[in-house]
Amino acid sequence: MIQTTPLQIQTLYQDLVDAHVSRPAADVDGAPFIRVISGKSYWYTNERVGARMVQHYFGPDDEATRQRMNNARIAREEAKAFERRTSDMVAQLRAARLPAQDADTGRLLTALTRSGVFGVGGTLVGTHAFRLYDAEVGRRVTRAAPAQTEDVDIASFQRLSLAMAADDVPPAALTNTLAALDLEPAPTTDPKGKTGRWRRKGGGVALDLLAPSFSEEEGIVRLEGMGVWAQSLHFLNYLIADPIPAVALYRAGVLVRIPRPERFAIHKLIVAQRRQADNLAKRRKDLAQAAALIEALAEDRRSELRQAFDAAMEAGPEWRAAIEASLSVAPASQLLLSGL
Repeated sequence: MIQTTPLQIQTLYQDLVDAHVSRPAADVDGAPFIRVISGKSYWYTNERVGARMVQHYFGPDDEATRQRMNNARIAREEAKAFERRTSDMVAQLRAARLPAQDADTGRLLTALTRSGVFGVGGTLVGTHAFRLYDAEVGRRVTRAAPAQTEDVDIASFQRLSLAMAADDVPPAALTNTLAALDLEPAPTTDPKGKTGRWRRKGGGVALDLLAPSFSEEEGIVRLEGMGVWAQSLHFLNYLIADPIPAVALYRAGVLVRIPRPERFAIHKLIVAQRRQADNLAKRRKDLAQAAALIEALAEDRRSELRQAFDAAMEAGPEWRAAIEASLSVAPASQLLLSGL
């Protein structure tokens, strides 16, 4: 039986999520300073992105800009108090042995959050999302299934990404952020160089950008709201529908969005059957993660799990065939789902 996360730890985590969700957006990122150019003064800020300092221009040294900078100074003091409080909360959750982010992944998620990726429809998927479910579902699911750190996967709907792209999140913002983290587009066979994968030259964490495919082919598509290309995949629309907020345990916490745990579980049953014969290790990982979440959710969130299961089974014969094939080799999960 999967171990239960203590109630006080579940409550502390939800308080951490609530604190981040209700935190006002910063008007100015980084530390302001004045630069004199040709005898005229202008306001800039320095913001650390990964190991680099990135400068942002904010305007001439006039009354309006000075007032904005003064407001930013007050906001920075409030931000320091917020970070002290949430850092203590993160430390307590780490001490309780909840999965935390390594430094490389933490820096990448922080940069993605600051660049507005999760605000324009991005959702963290894959193993890094699975590692956040211990606190969300109140069970130690990562101890019952493989959850080794892997590349970071971010998925978004094309139309949602475009519709939510705001004037203050220019298309170049994400590519600039990734470049500041020393990430570059991975080599590709595409004649125009289109790729949804970014990697670091010297190795380390990589980023895969994904989008649902609504056609027969799974190709490279454009996420206009983020100004990047993404690999389209079937069944991904089901996974990232109606995501929830979560906080990755790194420094003061990083606010992200993840799939609903019940959809993550059923989606794993589907994608397990899409693994190639030479990738049985990932198939076993998919089934183990699905089984751990199904066991946890069947105990405490039966209604949500049943609705997610029914929605997938009613989506079409290809969906049903994949789920049934996975359940045929996962009798415990099959029994739990049949009893909902």
